[in-house]
Amino acid sequence: MQYGICHLSIVPLRASASHESEMVSQLLYGEHFKILEERVHWSKIRNSFDGFEAWIDRKQYKKIEEADYYSLEENDLQLSSDLIEYITDESGLLMPVALGSVLNFAGNLGHSYEGERTKLSISKKENLINTALLYLNSPHLWGGKSPFGIDCSGFTQTVYKLNGFKIKRNAAEQAKQGEALSFIEESEPGDLAFFDDNDGVINHVGLMMKDNYIIHVEGKVRVDRIDHSGIFNAELRRHTHKLRVIKKII
Repeated sequence: MQYGICHLSIVPLRASASHESEMVSQLLYGEHFKILEERVHWSKIRNSFDGFEAWIDRKQYKKIEEADYYSLEENDLQLSSDLIEYITDESGLLMPVALGSVLNFAGNLGHSYEGERTKLSISKKENLINTALLYLNSPHLWGGKSPFGIDCSGFTQTVYKLNGFKIKRNAAEQAKQGEALSFIEESEPGDLAFFDDNDGVINHVGLMMKDNYIIHVEGKVRVDRIDHSGIFNAELRRHTHKLRVIKKII
């Protein structure tokens, strides 16, 4: 088995080994992974944090030793805690890194970081919404995980990650976690609400807030009303997503 780490700001992960393939997720700076398969220009990887598997351009990561991989597994991760900070690379050049980037291995890469950081440790549930609000107006990007572009499940996963909790990458996988609630009134800020299409396939997720509001990604990270039918967009004056279930993850 071989191992790697993302040494660039934000790197796309593809459904197949091609730049024309769908971007299904991203790696942020410092995220580490196992290398499952190697081709001339591409590698299939499994992200350590959530087990997500996808393809990455071989020019966009660096290999690390097995001992380094497991050291990252065993130690508390240090995360950047501002929307945008800067790494100084081995050439003395500045490189932007997004909120949630992992800083533990920066020194081993010849990089230095002087910005704000936080430990990947469990915080209070009420902090989830404060973190979520940092992403307000971030544009929707399928497969995205950063303030510069993020999708619905990347948003919920990253908000939970920044507060010390692990959830899966995709909405349908996240919906398998936690305890189902019977009524909206039972929910607390930070619980996850899931929505499905006409075929019953879960295709959207957001974070419950107080007083029947939800923060989610629809065009951008935004706050809307939610009722027993689903998400109500006041600007459009209609429901945009059909509620399937609310889950208490923590």
